[in-house]
This record gives sequence, structure tokens and C-alpha cells, in this order.
Amino acid sequence: MKLGIVGLPNVGKSTLFNSLTNAGALSANYPFATIDPNVGIVSVPDERIKKLGELYNTKKVTPAVIEFVDIAGLVKGASKGEGLGNQFLANIREVDAIVHVVRCFEDENIVHVEGSVDPKRDIETINLELIFSDLEILERRNAKVAKLARMDKGAAKEEEMLKAIKAHLEEGKMARSFEVPDDEDLAKAYKEYNLLTAKPTIYAANVSEDDLSDDGASNPYVQKVREIAKAEGSGALVICAQIEQDLADLSEEEKQEYLEELGVKSSGLDKLVTESYSLLGLISFLTAGEDECRAWTIKKGTKAPQAAGKIHTDFERGFIKAEVVPYDKLIELGSIAAAKEKGLVGLEGKDYVVKDGDVILFRFNV
Repeated sequence: MKLGIVGLPNVGKSTLFNSLTNAGALSANYPFATIDPNVGIVSVPDERIKKLGELYNTKKVTPAVIEFVDIAGLVKGASKGEGLGNQFLANIREVDAIVHVVRCFEDENIVHVEGSVDPKRDIETINLELIFSDLEILERRNAKVAKLARMDKGAAKEEEMLKAIKAHLEEGKMARSFEVPDDEDLAKAYKEYNLLTAKPTIYAANVSEDDLSDDGASNPYVQKVREIAKAEGSGALVICAQIEQDLADLSEEEKQEYLEELGVKSSGLDKLVTESYSLLGLISFLTAGEDECRAWTIKKGTKAPQAAGKIHTDFERGFIKAEVVPYDKLIELGSIAAAKEKGLVGLEGKDYVVKDGDVILFRFNV
């Protein structure tokens, strides 16, 4: 999974990125502190893998990972070359979802590029730049399709769809709220456009430490962000980038103690992972053995052969059966042998839909 972190300059983007990834991206109190897109790989927190590792006395524990891309702060006119220009928008096209960091705190020592804190205005500024960039993509595509439309019915249908998407965007709406026609070829073409505004989005309301304990309930800026996210069908969460930076230097035990002192249940990374998996419809299945215990990320609804393919294409190609036991039952009984004795290990075929937390051993032959 790849997430792009975007937002106006000085909203806490790079501070959040640094704390999540410990990648040391430059963070400074002026616009464009991040000149190149920074990339960091983060392990997905999952206690299940650790416990499986202990159960199997495994040599290696491998969690699922998320790749974060920190994009330079966008400003009004970015799609036309303002600030650092449109080059960074191309980097966002490669991500699965966008994490839009929105400033929801007052601090006279940190300059706001627009001179004041206003989440609605800031969100609209970024979204408009994404819309303008998408319109440019659509115009280029339309120039090619229009030439074919007179002679080709498929191209003519696509030209109509392009006009409809363009009109939708020009009304200030995001492509993710556009209803794609129920046509396989058009759906394929729409996916190929890779529109920025079609990507699932999580709004991360960056608050001060004081607003973290009640999850931003008393912060009017946060309420505005939540209203916008709800109207769009997007995700929303509250983080304090500064606290996340403090947590980055602590051990797991110290992190828990610090969070308890703050009256907070989860770290920003935990919340972001949960929200990302929910928004993108992802789950994890697990594999376990003496050599390695590992978590694998798949889409909800994935069947056993395709899940096997996440491990290796040969596993999918030569899939025979999958031995499946629910994680909770395996931990409760203490061994796979005990789970088999209780009849809790299922032997599943090609139509089995993998569930979150399934511990699976794939049988295959190539």
C-alpha cells in the first residue's frame, strides 16, 4: 500500500512524515522545505504477528508495510506551475490513497501560507489544484479520442464520458463522486486516467496536544474537517504531528506510557493504518512457521488462489488447497496440532474467500 501525504506548506506534513517513517525528511518553518518527494517504508503495527512468532519460536517476523510519499507543499496555482509547480502532482498519481494533512491549530510562531487557519479554504485550495491537474489529463485524452470518435463507436462513448467527467470537475466536484457508466470498456478507460481526485482520501486534522485527548471534539476546525470528509465519503482522523515526533524516539513500552499520560488510546500511525485499511477495503492474512511469520495485505473478498499469489505467482498458478485456521483459535489452543484435533483447521478450495486474521498454509504444485 502506498500513501501520498499532501497539504499546504507549514501544516505539519513533513513533521508527520518524519515521525511516521523516521526517514529524516527536512522540516523547517518555511514553504517548500521538502524539495524532493521523500519516501519511507513503515511496518504496519500488528500484535498478531509477534504472538505467532512467539508461538512458533520463529527465526523471522515480517509485518505488512505501508509506503509513505511526502509531497512538497502545494500552493494555489501549483497545477499551473506556482510554487514548485506541477511536477509533484505526478508523484501523487502513483499512490493508492491520499493523506491530506489539514492545519487545525493556532500558533503565531508557525507561518500559515494564507495568513490564517481555515480548514475549509485550505482543503478547497488543494482540491482545486488536483481538479485542475485532472482536467489537463482529460483534455489530453480527449484530443486523442476525438479523432477516433467519428469512426469508432467505442471512442464516441468514451468521448461522451470524458465530457461528463469534465463537467463534473468544473462544478468543483471530485472524480471519486462521479458515477462511471456501467460499461466494462469505459470502466477500464476511466481507471487508466488515474485521476488524482478519484483517489480515496483521508483528511488528517493536525491539532495541538491540548486537543488530542478528546479526539478534537472541542476543536471547531476539526468539526469542519469531519463535515467535509463525511459529505465526500472520505476518511478523517485527528493527529498531533508534534506528539508523533516525540513518540518516534521512544521504545514500545515508553510509547504506551506516554499515550496513557496524554489520555490517548492509539498513536497517529495506528489510527492512520486503521483508517487506510478501512477506506481501501484491505485486510491481512497470516502465514506462520519456524522460518518466518508474516502478514500479507489483500483486498476484502480475495479468494484463496489470489491470496496465495501475493506470496508467489507459482502459489496461485499451482494452487491445490489452503489449510486455514482463525488466528484467535490458533493462539487459544497453542498449536496447529491442537487446532486440527478440535477440527478447527479447514481445508479450503479455490472459492474460499480469505478473512482477516486467517492463518494459512497453501498447498500447491507446479
